[in-house]
Amino acid sequence: MRVRLAPSPTGTLHIGTARTALFNWLFAKHEQGKFLIRIEDTDKERSKPEYTDNILDGLNWLGLNWDEEPIIQSNQIEQHRTAIKTLLHKGYAYRCFTTEAELDAMREEQKNSGQAPRYDNRHRNLNLEQQEAFKAEGRTAVIRFRIDDSAEITWRDMVRGQMSWKGSDLGGDMVIARRAPANEIGAPLYNLAVVVDDTAMDITHVIRGEDHIANTAKQILLYQALGLSIPNFAHTPLILNAEGRKLSKRDGVTSLSDFRAMGYTAEALANYMTLLGWSVPEGMEERFTIKKAGEMFSFDRVNKAGAKFDWDKLNWLNAQVLHEVPINLLLESIIPLWTEQGWNLPNQLWGKELVELIRPSLILLNDGIDQAKPFFEQPKLEQDGLKQLKIEGAIKALKTLLDLLENKPWDGVDTKQAKSLLSIAADSAGVKKGLIMKSLRAALLGKMQGPDLITTWSLLARIGQDRSRIRACL
Repeated sequence: MRVRLAPSPTGTLHIGTARTALFNWLFAKHEQGKFLIRIEDTDKERSKPEYTDNILDGLNWLGLNWDEEPIIQSNQIEQHRTAIKTLLHKGYAYRCFTTEAELDAMREEQKNSGQAPRYDNRHRNLNLEQQEAFKAEGRTAVIRFRIDDSAEITWRDMVRGQMSWKGSDLGGDMVIARRAPANEIGAPLYNLAVVVDDTAMDITHVIRGEDHIANTAKQILLYQALGLSIPNFAHTPLILNAEGRKLSKRDGVTSLSDFRAMGYTAEALANYMTLLGWSVPEGMEERFTIKKAGEMFSFDRVNKAGAKFDWDKLNWLNAQVLHEVPINLLLESIIPLWTEQGWNLPNQLWGKELVELIRPSLILLNDGIDQAKPFFEQPKLEQDGLKQLKIEGAIKALKTLLDLLENKPWDGVDTKQAKSLLSIAADSAGVKKGLIMKSLRAALLGKMQGPDLITTWSLLARIGQDRSRIRACL
């Protein structure tokens, strides 16, 4: 069993393409088959090497390893042209000399008369004399594949069951090669190239989005005309926005690179994308690794209906991953973010303790920037912190604590000593311990919300920041 992802390097890796890759990969793992890559770069004007790099890097990041060296479609162009020559020789294809102006006029006439746009096959049966006349005019020609309006195209789709299309629904004879001088073959187009390439790669199952269903009907006709084996097909549901429309750039974040930049983990994103269209078997939790999903994956649990993108669900999954990943790996992931801010760790142990402290508040990896900022930079005193320090006895309590720290320095190690210092300072200042603890939080973090106070104090004390922050509030 061999499946493939065939992205076009005309942009960065889209979330929909990534989900298609994931379903292909999961099916290959479940069936102990092979997952392959083909870069469809025949659109030379828009294809860029950096997009190819982005796509392959994104798949690697998700853990979707491929089993053979990626195929570059433009390297196969002679095979495509050979197939086109075969179709011309057998009479399945012909040269069409209709100009762009004539096509525009035809479409306008169809629009005005309320007809669906389609090519009217006007050059399907040109005789030799007519062809020579067009050539003499200097006309260029596309190559079209004949589609019989009465043809019935059927296949058993792995997601949608029995599918049936009529030739009359496919828009007339299909262009399979771009416009070129009359005796030449122009650049092969998508539907023809895909059939030739999938055959050359021995693809047994073509898994792609439902927006390719009409293409599948056309491609089956090409397989039949070329005498090639027809693969199995599965058309997966589209990813929809909150309004039920296909997720697009208008919805903001759609590129895998954007999700990575926002701080989503590969594990959470792969987990969530699997749930976009696939129902977990009974007894299986919705949080899983792709390895586990590969063991359970089958197309009988892939839905026909489009899958709405749910940010809350993705955020929940991402938080679960961050809350459970080994602390050393989490620190390793966050350090580059801190380095970009110009922040350096005093030592690894201190960094691990900081990550352990802020971890419960993390939803995105990038939350580690805001949560850690007070430990690297002097925080501004926010309104709630300022209000706390204006409470009667707050400043006196902090002065008392500062005097204790000057006389009995605390190095941030002994938690029992820290609690004792707070109790002594509260008694000496004649205030409740709760007041001094809240006031210390305001002094250290600039606000009243934050992680465990004693651990916060400990981390700041070890880098000599606790007393300076208390002094700044007096």
